[in-house]
Amino acid sequence: MRMRTEDSKVYHVVMTAMMMCIIMVSIMLLRVPIPFTQGYVNLSDAMIFMAVIILGWKYGAVAAGLGSMLGDLMSGFAMWAPWSLGIKAVMAIIFGLIIQSVAARKAVSGRAFVSIEVVGMVVAGLFMAGAYFVAEGIMYGNWPVAVLGIPWNIAQFAVGAALAVALNTALAKTSLRGHMAYAQPQ
Repeated sequence: MRMRTEDSKVYHVVMTAMMMCIIMVSIMLLRVPIPFTQGYVNLSDAMIFMAVIILGWKYGAVAAGLGSMLGDLMSGFAMWAPWSLGIKAVMAIIFGLIIQSVAARKAVSGRAFVSIEVVGMVVAGLFMAGAYFVAEGIMYGNWPVAVLGIPWNIAQFAVGAALAVALNTALAKTSLRGHMAYAQPQ
C-alpha cells in the first residue's frame, strides 16, 4: 500500500523527530571520556546510520545534526554542539549518498548491499574522525592532543557501524522494511 503525499510528509517529520531524540538519548546514555581531551565517545553513530537507512540522507542528516547538537547541549558539552551539528549532518549525507548511488542502480543485493552499507559507514566515519580532529585542534590550539582523539573516534564509528548493521539486518526482516529509505534489495 502506497502512502499519500500528506501522510508521507507527516511520517517523515515524525520519524525525523523520533530519530533526532534517539540520537540525543544515545549520546546522553553512555559517554566514555577520551583521555587527555575534553571529548567523549558515545553510541550516536549507530543511531545516525540507522536514521539515514530509515529516512534517507536528507531527513537523516537533519536528525543526525540536530540530535547530536542537542545531545551535546543536554550533556553539558555545549562547546561541541556547533561542531557536532555540522560534522554529524555531513557524516549522514556522505553515508546516505553512497547508499543512494548503489540503491539507485539496483545492481547489488543481499550481502553485497550490506557490504556497500559498511563501505559507506567507513567513509562517513573517517570523515567524522578527521573533522573532529580539526575541531579539537582549533578548539584546543594543540594539534598533538587532537591526534589522541582520532583512534577513539574511529572506535566510536566502528562500534556504531557494527550495531547499525545488526539492527538493520533485524529490521529488514520486519514490516518496517517497506518504509525504509534504502530497503535492502532481495
